[in-house]
Amino acid sequence: MVFGWGKKKSIEPTVESNSVNQNITLSDVPQIISDLSKLRESQTLSEIKNLRNNTAPLIDDLMKIGIVLEKDNLNIDDIDKHLAIIVVRGKQQVIDILKKDVKNLMQVSTITEAKKLDYFLIQLLKKVGDVLGRQTRVIHIFAKKYANQLTDNLKIMNENSANITKLLKHYASTQSTFDDIDQMLKEIKSLNQDHVDKTQRNTDVLNNFKLIEKNNVSLQNSIDEIHSSENFKKYVTLENKLNEFTLQKSKIKNEIDTQFTKISRPLGRYSYSSSLDKDQKNILSALVDDPFTALIPANFDHIIVILENIRKGISSGSISVKDADKTLSQLTETEESLNGFIKKISEYSNTFNSMNTELNTLKPENLTFLENNFSKNTASQNDLKLKSDTLLSEIDEINSNIPQIMSRIEDKLQFFSNTRYVIS
Repeated sequence: MVFGWGKKKSIEPTVESNSVNQNITLSDVPQIISDLSKLRESQTLSEIKNLRNNTAPLIDDLMKIGIVLEKDNLNIDDIDKHLAIIVVRGKQQVIDILKKDVKNLMQVSTITEAKKLDYFLIQLLKKVGDVLGRQTRVIHIFAKKYANQLTDNLKIMNENSANITKLLKHYASTQSTFDDIDQMLKEIKSLNQDHVDKTQRNTDVLNNFKLIEKNNVSLQNSIDEIHSSENFKKYVTLENKLNEFTLQKSKIKNEIDTQFTKISRPLGRYSYSSSLDKDQKNILSALVDDPFTALIPANFDHIIVILENIRKGISSGSISVKDADKTLSQLTETEESLNGFIKKISEYSNTFNSMNTELNTLKPENLTFLENNFSKNTASQNDLKLKSDTLLSEIDEINSNIPQIMSRIEDKLQFFSNTRYVIS
């Protein structure tokens, strides 16, 4: 049960409605915060001191009530013995709390001392309130002359205590806001440094880009000079002829593949069933996979031996085919074509090698080097362009973020002063 003091009043910070603009720089903000913080601390302590001084006489009254109540027998001789025991016990509990826990208030000169005062009053009022709540009937019936004074005193003390608590909470909120502003100043400082770093990096990237661009112009001039030379024109002409000539290889290869496809089945079966030396085994494998590579003069006798062995295998039945006569005829046809195939391949290879040798002789020695460097430089330029675009995007983001943070600082400062600070 609550002893019975009234509803607590609240203390709210007042903000002037009429504001005056003042242009400042970011470097001014720390001093403004410091001045506002000191002013808010001074105001808070001043109000708490007043509340403390208003509460001190009430504390003295409570202690006096405890002394007087202790000497007052409350006329218990005129009441029932059992009831008298209850009254005496209740009276003693009230006296004990008023004498033991009610003490003179400490002086307040710092926020730390104000917090101690706040804690002391909260605990004191809780203890006194609990005891008086339990003994409210005893006090109101048998100690009626003390009840009103206790009620009035504790009501004011409770209001003062609540107001001290609110002042301290508001002060803490203010300091938290100042800390937020300080943190935002650090964030702006960090962003500004980041802006400087990224701007310098972008400058370095663009300088490298220009150096590579200059180098590429030189490379391109060298390449163009080579391309315009008579020697290079001969090289290009011969290269085109060589590219056209290489088409003959496909024709020869298709002709050979067509012929050997006719005997591919017995060739494959012979490769699994025969015991050959290493050279013949390699030749047989090439005849199965790519006969064009096997048809060279040095392999002619080996190829004839292989084909004749296949012929014997078909005749003896060790190599089975669907149509033995047809296969034997195709073997004969293949053997008769060998010299022609080898001659075509040899003539092609000799002509190709001759043209290729001449092409390599005509090819400018440093053209490949120049072209490779030009390609590498172009790739590097693309990478540098991408880096520069990324850095510029990050710089733009910083340029966008800083004014937003400055605006938030302005709004927070406005809360504490009727001066509207505009950060330039």
